[in-house]
Amino acid sequence: MTTEKIHLSTFDTKQAVLERLGKIKHVALDMDGTIYKGSTLFPFTSNFLKKLKNMGIGYSFLTNNPSKCTEDYLKHLRNMGIEATREELYTTAQATISYLKSNHPDKKRLFILGTKSMITEFERAGFESLPDDPAIEPDAVVVAFDLSLTYARLARAAWWINQGKTYVATNPDYVCPTDEPITLVDCGSICAALEKATGRTPVVLGKPQPEMLDGILTAHQLEASEVAMVGDRIYTDILMAHNANALGVLVLSGEATLDDARNADPRPHLVVDNIAVLGELLQEAFSCAE
Repeated sequence: MTTEKIHLSTFDTKQAVLERLGKIKHVALDMDGTIYKGSTLFPFTSNFLKKLKNMGIGYSFLTNNPSKCTEDYLKHLRNMGIEATREELYTTAQATISYLKSNHPDKKRLFILGTKSMITEFERAGFESLPDDPAIEPDAVVVAFDLSLTYARLARAAWWINQGKTYVATNPDYVCPTDEPITLVDCGSICAALEKATGRTPVVLGKPQPEMLDGILTAHQLEASEVAMVGDRIYTDILMAHNANALGVLVLSGEATLDDARNADPRPHLVVDNIAVLGELLQEAFSCAE
């Protein structure tokens, strides 16, 4: 392993990088742009996950894309050759459900901008998804990545938001990564339109909120310093790592560029081409510690 594979680091020396990586017991992995792109698994992903298992390092998949329910995401991963369990997956839909149950337990009737798969996740959790009808009043409005968004539903969401309803967004992302020749407008962009129409901003869940890591820390009895958050976005993945006091590793296999990393505030703790390079660094760190 040469230092040339480390594009950027907040640590003074490579030895300091290895010492920090040697403390990692769990890797929280962003999905799209990190382990796959759209529907294409990166060729190094399976080997990286095997390396983590061989080193005794746990891993979880975190995504700010709530378009699929948990079962659909597990199927999506399985179709690409990755076997994962419900316990290894955490989406912003789950984070939003947890937030509503904890902070607004009386709000069960929701007007949702989201995919059918995501709405299913909410319904299974005990919520009611309401139709586009001015006579059927919701308790809250939930906005997410919505591949079936219509102008009528966008306008109805704005109406209910203007009536002072509790307003929650699943994630702040402006676009969703894809390997197709199209720009996928994500939740943050939809919320930007609603803000112009209503003057209100939502409570935003998902990355970069540090609560996205809470489930992992609790389930595995970990300190935040023992977790590496790995992703391709600075304003979600890396910012969450800083917010949660975890190690933030930026991979250049998705959205962010090296120039983005150099200009970021705060900067990623470590910038590498992809998770394959991170796997090599972790192996080297653990070899040094033996």
